[in-house]
Amino acid sequence: MIGDTIGSSHTDTLLLFQQGQFASAKADSDSLQLAVTHATQEAGSGFEGTPIPYSPRTDDAVSLTLLACFFLSSIALSRGKKFLSQQVKDFVLHRERASIFDSSTAADMRYLLVLVLQTCVLAGITFFNYFHDTSPALMSHVSPLLLLGIYVGFCLAYFLLKWSLYMFLGWVFFDKNRTNMWLESYSALIYYAGFALFPFVLFLVYFDLSLTNLIIIGSIILIFAKILMFYKWIKLFFHQFSELFLLIVYFCALEIIPCLLLYQGMIRMNNILLIKF
Repeated sequence: MIGDTIGSSHTDTLLLFQQGQFASAKADSDSLQLAVTHATQEAGSGFEGTPIPYSPRTDDAVSLTLLACFFLSSIALSRGKKFLSQQVKDFVLHRERASIFDSSTAADMRYLLVLVLQTCVLAGITFFNYFHDTSPALMSHVSPLLLLGIYVGFCLAYFLLKWSLYMFLGWVFFDKNRTNMWLESYSALIYYAGFALFPFVLFLVYFDLSLTNLIIIGSIILIFAKILMFYKWIKLFFHQFSELFLLIVYFCALEIIPCLLLYQGMIRMNNILLIKF
């Protein structure tokens, strides 16, 4: 009798356990089915994630451009070091001699053209970062690669126009030797401005410098370059104290105003791109 009672108790316990397991499995199955149904409804309703904002440091095109600039400048420095150092000495000491363009080899001229192009590219990346901070809507409407190409093109056109203007004014007002000396000095400043811009652009892109620091450091580099230009102008074209005022006026007209026109031209181009796209 006692054995029958114990057996019946074990049977009831086993049935209850099996029922609990079945209820638990059914609850898990219902929960999984509910989760799948909910996910399917969300996917069907078109919910989108938050898009990641564009950043130049994550752009492969910017990284490849900086890497190419590094290799090209390294090659130019290793193979044209003597030529570049001679230009610095001539700029500082103001030596009267024949044109260095006439005595340079074709390889030297290729390296110098590469350095000029590098300076224009780095200046274009600087403007690209500046407008990325000041006009974020522009980056979402226009391809960043197109914008970078436009800014680099602006800087290259600025350099070529300045070069043509200097050649024309030198042909009109000065002798050939003095004009060539100024063009060589101007070219030397362009080359070494590229070397100064390279670490600045690296910090700008990969360390996310603030807009304030970008403007301050960029202005320091620009002002220092203009001071060196004015120094060379005094050495080349200043003969009497009465000519100093005219020299300052010409310097502002040829060096300060074109920079403002370049900036305004980029602003207008940005507005056109925003309207078109």
